Amino acid sequence: MNKSFSKIPISILDLAVITEGGSPALSFKNSVDLAQNAENQEYHRFWVAEHHNMDSVASSATTVLMGFIAANTSSIRVGSGGIMLPNHAPLVVAEQIGTLESIYPGRIDLGLGRAPGTDPLTAYALRRDEQSAHRFPQSVREIQTYLSADNKGAKVRAIPGEGLDIPIWILGSSTDSARLAAAMGLPYAFASHFAPRQLHEAASIYRADFQPSAQLSEPFFMPCVNVILSDSQEEAELLATSAQKLFIGIITGNRSPLQPPDPDFEMPLAAQAAMDQMTKYSFIGDSDTVEKQINDFVDATAADELMVVSHIFDHEARLHSYSLLKEMQ
Repeated sequence: MNKSFSKIPISILDLAVITEGGSPALSFKNSVDLAQNAENQEYHRFWVAEHHNMDSVASSATTVLMGFIAANTSSIRVGSGGIMLPNHAPLVVAEQIGTLESIYPGRIDLGLGRAPGTDPLTAYALRRDEQSAHRFPQSVREIQTYLSADNKGAKVRAIPGEGLDIPIWILGSSTDSARLAAAMGLPYAFASHFAPRQLHEAASIYRADFQPSAQLSEPFFMPCVNVILSDSQEEAELLATSAQKLFIGIITGNRSPLQPPDPDFEMPLAAQAAMDQMTKYSFIGDSDTVEKQINDFVDATAADELMVVSHIFDHEARLHSYSLLKEMQ
């Protein structure tokens, strides 16, 4: 199944990353600027992800940030990549997403994940009980019910939200999420930017087991990858040291805001194997190098759409990276 990077939509995942010396307010300003540039360059979607209790991530109030992004753009789709459903009541999610879709019609995506997006203690503070993850399929169906026009006669309704055509996505990094997305006939986004181990197996299961639904007649698969582009290989590799330190912090639990590029950075030997596994699908370099890598990835995964995340310290360098990527198409 041959696919070409030049023939598929590309989209952006943003975590409103907080940089060393920066602030959440600056991160939100930069996210809007990135979304506006992405819209001008005809990127397809701009998603933000829910994380909690992390010094480097400001996108904890995901739907609030989605509203800020949508208010400052006019055509790009804005979505959650994702909302971590076990942290929330399905009715509240349906109401919040319904509110956004009512204000910005035809532009809102609802990506749903099973993980807490945080550590166990913070998950408890979010009032997430031990069984909430096991109820994920049931909670997704509950949201579908609330958003359905058929729910009009129910005693519990999502207003706004009811009857609106809001695409629901299943997010995941395992074969379990692939089976769920296939069984429910929903589009599937895979977190290969940090959990690539089951990428190909999950994609195969999703396509083989897919059951058409009212939302989707054929499987639609969107993996996410890390991309850092610059005018030279050397400059891109220097920019990538910021992301490498960020991933090391995730591995070691010693998390901090995104650090500036470090020309003297050396990968700790103890973290090397875990880093290599976690960041397997990271494409770093100049346009010629990265274009071949991405084309090979799209061909190997038969991706219907590609989502990209770029952890780059300098905002202008990040904008430039995304511009270079879009020029490949």
